[in-house]
Amino acid sequence: MSENAWTRWPCREALGRRDRSQPRRVLGWAVRTMGLGILLWGVFHNSHVHGWGVAVAAATALVAAAASWAFFRTTLEHRLLPSLALVALLMGIALAAQSIGLTVPALVIWCGCAVTVLERMPLAVALPVTSVALALYAAVNNDVWLTTAATTAGLALAGYVLRLDAEARGSAQRLLAQERAARDAEAQSAALAERARIAREIHDVLAHSLSAQLVHLEAARLLIERGADRETILERVVAARGMARDGLAETRQALSALRGEMTPLEEYLAQLVGTAQGTDVTVTGERRPLPAEASQAVRRVAQEALTNVRKHALGAKVHLRLEYGDREVTLDVRDSGGSPGELTGAGGGYGLLGMRERAELLGGSLRAGPDEEGFVVTLKVPV
Repeated sequence: MSENAWTRWPCREALGRRDRSQPRRVLGWAVRTMGLGILLWGVFHNSHVHGWGVAVAAATALVAAAASWAFFRTTLEHRLLPSLALVALLMGIALAAQSIGLTVPALVIWCGCAVTVLERMPLAVALPVTSVALALYAAVNNDVWLTTAATTAGLALAGYVLRLDAEARGSAQRLLAQERAARDAEAQSAALAERARIAREIHDVLAHSLSAQLVHLEAARLLIERGADRETILERVVAARGMARDGLAETRQALSALRGEMTPLEEYLAQLVGTAQGTDVTVTGERRPLPAEASQAVRRVAQEALTNVRKHALGAKVHLRLEYGDREVTLDVRDSGGSPGELTGAGGGYGLLGMRERAELLGGSLRAGPDEEGFVVTLKVPV
């Protein structure tokens, strides 16, 4: 047994009554009530105590009960010296009771001290105190020596078993508290992750749509200031309205994705490139449903890549290739190069950063850069 085990107090969870079952509480109160009843019964049914002596003895029994309660409190707070002082007081009361002929109350107090001290105090202190209490019990008890020895051993064993039981309950309560804390931390982490996911969705869906609308509306304002013809101004306003309509449709798709109501990935890519001239999509590998996060990452990267093509390579031919592998899915968006579009200055420049963040959060990777003809974006996500 290590030094720490000799000097360590039983934990407060073990010594306290919190989380104890109702039968345990009832049993504990029954034992305490029975002990106090034996003390008072020994006082009032002893032929050696009369008159005021009965009142003094009864008051002393109540003092012993109060000292026992105080001992439970001081051991719960791990206060060594007050606990020892209260045990000494109880054993002194037992010696005084024995000296005036109150043998039964004295035996009850010594037995109670032996068991509770072994249960509630450090072993380095509890063993000597228990030994003294049991020695006094054995010296006063008038049973045959074999019965006295068996009773003494049984009391010591009962105290140690109660100690082990209390430590087991304390460990279980600590583990339960740690598990609850871990669950709370996990829930908080999940909430933060969901907030980050929603923030990415808001950026991916609205940032380019709103920035493009801003460009068209700003152009319309400049045209009005310069006195341009009505048709030219109306063309810009209609283009902004189209951007708003597309942004609203994408917002609805994003909300459906957040609810888990996503269309199949292949169908989404086909719809994405369906209205764009010179754009096609190829799907290879065994098609299968993907996890929601992986599917959403592919959708947003494809959307962002096509937006960048419209901004930086107007008129370029674009080829999307979606490949289902055994352990990952790969999206390759490749354009043939073109002239910068009128939306080149739109947006905050966070598109590629957002795409790379999506990939890294899922344990994947994203590569973006020029190739022989134009620009290529390659996303790999484990599934």
